[in-house]
Amino acid sequence: MRTVLFGLTLVTLALGLAATATGNPATPAQIPGCAKASLNLLNDGQLTLATDNPAFPPWWDGGSKTKDWELNDPSTGKGYESAVAYGIARRLGFTKAQVTWKAVPFNKSYAPGKKSFDWYMAQVSVSKERARAVSFSTSYYNVNQAVAGLKTNSISKARSMKALRGYLLGAALGSTSYDYIVRYIRPTRKPRVYDTVNDVVTALKTKQIDGLVTDFPSMGYLTNVQVPGSTVVGRLPTKGTPEQFGLVFQKGNSLVRCVNRALAQMRADGSLKRLEVRWLGQTGAPILK
Repeated sequence: MRTVLFGLTLVTLALGLAATATGNPATPAQIPGCAKASLNLLNDGQLTLATDNPAFPPWWDGGSKTKDWELNDPSTGKGYESAVAYGIARRLGFTKAQVTWKAVPFNKSYAPGKKSFDWYMAQVSVSKERARAVSFSTSYYNVNQAVAGLKTNSISKARSMKALRGYLLGAALGSTSYDYIVRYIRPTRKPRVYDTVNDVVTALKTKQIDGLVTDFPSMGYLTNVQVPGSTVVGRLPTKGTPEQFGLVFQKGNSLVRCVNRALAQMRADGSLKRLEVRWLGQTGAPILK
């Protein structure tokens, strides 16, 4: 009887290994208490994730495979946010094939109401106001805001917060970039607000504004590709509570607990930092005083 059981055990093990090699079933979860069957998901056995469209570098990379994505396809696993998303998914026991993506506008991600995703990531800053309508993960990136301007505009010579105050600045609607302008730069001219970051980029390119404020890692693509002849004026100093990017969830979704554990693992084993260095890199842009 023991011989038979032992043989059956070997057969079962072999079948399990073969199934794993071909992508079936899913990789076991690496986090105690977070088995896939226990997760509060939109669709059992499937992660439904969302981001903004277009998905800009360096947060997303790899080009668009389908007509659904204007610039980069988030399913490539390339770019900082895509790589972080798949790192979390793997630790929760999901294969890449078990992750699907959908496009959701930035402002709708944290608006009140039922969500069509398990989590959303598109450089959404955690704030008390937004947290009234949604739940946030712990931070997956701590960020500085920064200012960009055309090299032909005198704003490019600004070296202090005070020096920015006489210029016409612009930022996206509902963004922490706009909040930073109003609260900390306090320009003498009312800043202009636009529906999307894309619209702010167009405003800078067409000289409707002197300076654009957005998160610092996005500045590389903006100044090198989107707006020829522009430059990073400088990074803005941290004011008040440090700004953090968090994953967005349906308010009260218990999935947050397991995602936070996955992020804690990624911080502890250094993988989150390695992804940051790989995709976001380092730069010598000055911090404005």
